[in-house]
Amino acid sequence: MLNDDYTPMDFVVEVLENLFGMGREKATQTMLQVHTEGSALCGIFTYEIAEAKVEQVNSYSQRHGHPLQCTMEEE
Repeated sequence: MLNDDYTPMDFVVEVLENLFGMGREKATQTMLQVHTEGSALCGIFTYEIAEAKVEQVNSYSQRHGHPLQCTMEEE
């Protein structure tokens, strides 16, 4: 997940909870890492699942008017 200057922190936590199944504490820690370091790992998945997660995050964020972006990288 990539940081931007516009997406509210609460929305990032919501995405991490709802789309990655994180609990509130883990989602908050991950959001803070995104905020302070510019990006964070949201999980390790098979290629197909990672591709679906990226699409889910990007389309969900766009539907809610936020520029939050998620990418995937090969391990």
